[in-house]
Amino acid sequence: MTAITIRPEAPGDEGTIYAITELAFRPMPFSDGDEQDLIDRLRADGDLTLSLVAEDAERIVGHIAISPVTISDGTNGWFGLGPVSVTPERQRQDVGGRLIRRAIADMRERGAKGIVLLGSTDYYPRFGFKHEPQLTYAGGPAKYFQSLVLDGDLPSGEVKFAPGFG
Repeated sequence: MTAITIRPEAPGDEGTIYAITELAFRPMPFSDGDEQDLIDRLRADGDLTLSLVAEDAERIVGHIAISPVTISDGTNGWFGLGPVSVTPERQRQDVGGRLIRRAIADMRERGAKGIVLLGSTDYYPRFGFKHEPQLTYAGGPAKYFQSLVLDGDLPSGEVKFAPGFG
């Protein structure tokens, strides 16, 4: 297996990120088919707080996006994770896991209070995410909405993702 390097998105990566995201989400039954456009909207709106790519020796093979969220109780410093994309031939090789761990570490270093996501209850708990009923999201089934406290206490309220999520 080729070594993977994770780095921040750089100018010129946008087209590759778009293509990888579209390819990664195309076969997913839960996808609405616009995850690649979502990243472009977040970037255009200035809401792409963290954008990391995973590279092997030849090319970019994965991407993760982090964007701000708002919480109805007024808590600041929370962010949304996703989408996470890995090229089909590199899936199930911990590329996504490495991107997630790096994004969590980078956000902790930046002073983030926590991260939320809507995702698999089989996959994301391994990174510390869990469903907490006091934090809600109206845009999907409650059990898939998960949070990870990085600093302080878990807020209580409804979460809204950045406007780019629609």
